[in-house]
Amino acid sequence: MRCSAKGCRQAAVWVLRWNNPRIHPPERRKTWAACDEHRESLGEFLTARGFLREVESVAAAGGELGGGGIDGQ
Repeated sequence: MRCSAKGCRQAAVWVLRWNNPRIHPPERRKTWAACDEHRESLGEFLTARGFLREVESVAAAGGELGGGGIDGQ
């Protein structure tokens, strides 16, 4: 799995789970994957909007992603 940052081709090592409380029910989680280089910037983007819910390593997440990448995937 690759990092969700635009143009990044690095392997993801982090899973950032988020939702937009204005349009998603509280239990819904969308996910972005992040490499070490983009984990902070993607997290800051989500935090500034009040969207970030949790961050865990890809290993802890079992490689599970639920869609919703930065490119709308």
